[in-house]
Amino acid sequence: MPSRTIRARDRPVFGVDVQSGDVRGDSPSYALVVLDPVDGDDPDVPDADGPLARVTRDVVSRRKLGRLIEDREPLYVATDNAYELAADKGALVGFLRSLPDGTRLVQVTGGERPEPLSRVASRHGIPYGKEPMKEAEAAARIAAANVGHEVTAFTDETRVKVSRGRSTGKGGWSQDRYTRRIHGNVKKRSRQVESKLGDSNLEYEREITKKYGGYANAVFTIEARPEDIPISNSRAGDVRVEVERERRDGIEYEPLVKRRDRVIVGIDPGTTTAAAVVGLDGTVHALYSSRTADPAEVTEWIVEQGRPIIVAADVEPMPETVEKFRRSFDAAGWRPTTDLPVDEKLHRTRDASYDNDHERDALAAALYAHDDHADQFDRITAKTPPRLDRGAVIAGVVAGGGSVEAVIEDLRDDPSDDGGDDGEPEADPTEPDRTEEEETIRRLRERVDRLESHTAELESELSAREERVTELEAELEEAKREERVEARSRRIVSRLERETDRLERERDEARETVSTLERKVESLKELWKLDHSNFADVAAGNGLVSVKVVEQFTLGAIDAADEAYGLAAGDVVYLRDASGAGRRTAERLADTDPRAVIRDGNLSDVADQVLFDHGIPVVPVAAVSVREVDELAVASEEELIAATDDWESWAERRRRDEKAERLDRIISEHRAGTTLPETEE
Repeated sequence: MPSRTIRARDRPVFGVDVQSGDVRGDSPSYALVVLDPVDGDDPDVPDADGPLARVTRDVVSRRKLGRLIEDREPLYVATDNAYELAADKGALVGFLRSLPDGTRLVQVTGGERPEPLSRVASRHGIPYGKEPMKEAEAAARIAAANVGHEVTAFTDETRVKVSRGRSTGKGGWSQDRYTRRIHGNVKKRSRQVESKLGDSNLEYEREITKKYGGYANAVFTIEARPEDIPISNSRAGDVRVEVERERRDGIEYEPLVKRRDRVIVGIDPGTTTAAAVVGLDGTVHALYSSRTADPAEVTEWIVEQGRPIIVAADVEPMPETVEKFRRSFDAAGWRPTTDLPVDEKLHRTRDASYDNDHERDALAAALYAHDDHADQFDRITAKTPPRLDRGAVIAGVVAGGGSVEAVIEDLRDDPSDDGGDDGEPEADPTEPDRTEEEETIRRLRERVDRLESHTAELESELSAREERVTELEAELEEAKREERVEARSRRIVSRLERETDRLERERDEARETVSTLERKVESLKELWKLDHSNFADVAAGNGLVSVKVVEQFTLGAIDAADEAYGLAAGDVVYLRDASGAGRRTAERLADTDPRAVIRDGNLSDVADQVLFDHGIPVVPVAAVSVREVDELAVASEEELIAATDDWESWAERRRRDEKAERLDRIISEHRAGTTLPETEE
């Protein structure tokens, strides 16, 4: 870490890590490391070769940490995780609000997706250990190098409110004068605040609430942080001044400085332009994709991420658009020997998160470029002295084309050079020596020429794109017109198809009805034949009788038979399954007044009693031969009469038995009734 970073400061840097306890519990303790800047010739600083800072280490409570921050007003409070200082988002906002003006909370491991503290420390050459005190010191030294993200819940706008410091309540006879005095003092103080803001050249917006005699309040919204405003919280007599930063919707992480590391950039051009930035250690820094951005916007985004030394593509040959980016950065180019297959790109980017295939392709190009140069980077790093910037040496060798020794020598000769932002070649020794200003002018002119050439290329490309946009807009209008015509046609066709479907459904229903009626007519014809002795055996005088079949002894089966061929008085009914019937079913059959019932199976006791009470003969199918022809059936008249006579004889005996049983029951009940009083006596 360059020593000039800390020597330029006059405020300390705090590094904090949890020593013991839980931040969500009671009384956590913190390992605190304080870096105080000192002069280079301070005899109390032993490591003159390292960062020029006096280091203080201590273990403090949360309360003491707050007091130290308030007393010392450090530039940064650095930690590897902001939520080690607060239990949740609300508590973190409260902690940020309590920080003094100018003190920033810094998460040194990154923003929304932090990386391990050990990796960050290693990348910046800072000692690291797993003990809380060593982690706190590493965080402080990393933040002192302006590495990390500021954790903020506030915008850069500040709200200054000047209002009444006391109530204008009841004041008796002097109420008007009392109120007028308070409002007049608020107005006077508001004008003083406005004057100070104007003297400081600060932009602001003012909202005033006028009241009797002056102002009830005045609110100033200023585009600046509280530490940049010459006004502080105060309360004096009738007037109160409150200074408060505007809240954000949530917690945000803002880099302390824009990334200027040497990086490898992968670019995937096309309708959607994507770019990926990878560090020299293979760490993925950022991804970008847009359908509307032009090359200038992409270039600006890449410049914000770092200084490219390699620009990579995932196809062979390198697309012209990627080549233009490479030339604009004076970077080395990389492309595969053949187009990278999709499965290899998926495998290489498996540990990274990206939003679309374009970002994946750009990232794969950057990572494969890093893999191809990794051994070269290691060799250059091994030859680079500790004092020199490794990235600057790698950039000079890879992008500048020089040898490691030559680049190191150039960097030693010009310590102010950070590694050649522009990648200029070495000066010709035959040219006359230039002053520092002349050399600066030469470099700037060459840069201007390069940028002008790049601008001309971009303008030419922009003109071509505008023409293409005009063509595409005309094609789009024509396509929209054709789409409208086609949409109208589709609506008409859809309506006709719905009408056709409806008519087909009605046709199918009519056909089904016709088929049902035809079957019913056929059944009725067959019954008519039986009733009119047209059946062969009946016509021949063979003594057959028609039988109407009921599939089951249920209400539904009886109704179905009645609907199919009608059940009338005097019919012979054949119960194909006589079991399971109840009283209602038996009464429904009895209501048709059949001549006889032929059963297959046993009747229930209830059904048997109902049919017996109605005097309907019930004979088993074994006693009467039933012959079925399709849906019709016939039985022998002779067998039916014989079976019916047998049933009548059996019924007569059953009636006599039931009558005798009733008489016995009546006699028994009478006897029981006459003897009951004697029993009671």
